Order: sequence, then structure tokens, then C-alpha cells
Amino acid sequence: MHLPQLKLKDILFILLLVVLIVPQTRQPVQIFLNKGIAIFSPSVLNLEDQYRLTTYNWDLIDKEGHVLNFKEFKGKVVLVNFWATWCPPCIAEMPNLQRLYDDYHSRVEFLFVTNDEFSTINQFLQKNGYSFPVYRSLSNDRDMFNVKSIPRTFLIDKTGGIIIDKSGASNWNSQKVRQIIDDLISGNAG
Repeated sequence: MHLPQLKLKDILFILLLVVLIVPQTRQPVQIFLNKGIAIFSPSVLNLEDQYRLTTYNWDLIDKEGHVLNFKEFKGKVVLVNFWATWCPPCIAEMPNLQRLYDDYHSRVEFLFVTNDEFSTINQFLQKNGYSFPVYRSLSNDRDMFNVKSIPRTFLIDKTGGIIIDKSGASNWNSQKVRQIIDDLISGNAG
């Protein structure tokens, strides 16, 4: 009986399958691959694709139990990121979002929204040294963003216009994004 000889590409393919099947290695590999994708900046929506929020009525709760309504952010530049602690693309883009938050949190409202339990969220934040504010939705009004998958991030101008609507991992700390945010803050966008 003659056994077929495996080529290097066959061995690599089998190895990749094993790595992706084994739970202990799957998530780190997925995060690594998504970090490669997250080198690209999100794009501003074309004018014909931009749209406005139709409501600001959305209740959120933070880890201290403080309830806030999205109406508090009307008239401000807001970045809303829907994510989860178990989501490899979300984890891949978090370091860039943290750096952006570090530089802009006094001029832009950041809302990191998840369905995870706060005990899980707090462990994740502490383990990774993240300091951005995390919220859970108290109402189903998050549908105003029509979120079907995560990560999903929106950059909203002072008039409620959705300037960036990005699904998937991205580089939110790029010069391009920073320039867009600077323009939105100063009122020179568009």
C-alpha cells in the first residue's frame, strides 16, 4: 500500500485547521488575524450614504449603576462602539480605540456598548489596562443603529449625522480618523 506524500502547503493547511479547532488557540489566532485587518482606517460615508439619527432616546447603564440617556450627547461629537469581550475582531481593535480615547475623551463622547456582564467586562478592562467607559443597553432602542454584528462603530457629528459606520475591526487611531474628528470638533467637517 502506498501512502500519499503530503506537500508543505497541505501540512500547513492541516496545522491551521487544528489551530482553529482547538479552543485554546482559536481566539489568539483570530485576534492576530484581525489585527492585520485592523491596520486600515475606516472610511467616511459618501454624502449620499450618510444618514441622521432619528431618535436619541436610548437608556444605558454604566458599571457603577448610573443610568444615562443618549439624549445627553445630543449636539456633541460621539463615537459609539458595539463590542464584546469574547469577540476577536473587537479585541483586535481595542488598543487603537483606547489610544484614541486617551487623546480625545475630553472633547468627544465615547460609548463602548456591550451585552456582557459587568463582572466579565471589569476583568477584561483590568487585564488589558483599558480605561474607556463601558455601558450596557437598558432598552431595545440600540436598534436605532441597526446593529447585526460586532464590532460595529459609529462616528456621529454634532447634528446627529452618521459620518462613519464601520462593521469589523479597524484602525481608529489613524491620522485620517484623527483629522476627521478634529474637523467635527471644530465644525469644519463636510
